Amino acid sequence: MVKEVSVRKIKEEAEELYRQGKFFCSEAVVSSIRNNIDKDMPEALVAAASGFPIGIGRSKCTCGAVTGAILALGYFFGRTEGGDPKVKHTLDLAYEVQDSFRKNHKCLCCSVQTKGMDMGSGEHKEQCIRFTGEMAEKVAEVIIRELNIKNTDELVGEANG
Repeated sequence: MVKEVSVRKIKEEAEELYRQGKFFCSEAVVSSIRNNIDKDMPEALVAAASGFPIGIGRSKCTCGAVTGAILALGYFFGRTEGGDPKVKHTLDLAYEVQDSFRKNHKCLCCSVQTKGMDMGSGEHKEQCIRFTGEMAEKVAEVIIRELNIKNTDELVGEANG
């Protein structure tokens, strides 16, 4: 795991992975977190994110960028044994991440967010690229805060300030 990371790079990489068509939203969030924070994260976790795009299996329910962020969060803070009380902290962090999206966009529902848009192109694609970057950025901020990883973007700001 890294000791320092650029949150801006994580956001931009997630957006670019989606923009180039390499991954959908949830996969791009998880892949960018893996590439930049913990290369030991199993690639299978990126694969596990493949069912979440377009609101979970194209159902247009919960935004895939949000679910991808929560999946990445669970990797770092989730429990693997029943009864482990650390799940409470994980749930608090997950709430924080999804609530940031809800505050910015009113709801998590893909069908509401994309109403009237031509799926997969133009306005829809640009919006989903933004949502992907936003959620990659937010979950990265939470992960680095909780794991005491330095954000090199802040170090650049301090040097310029």
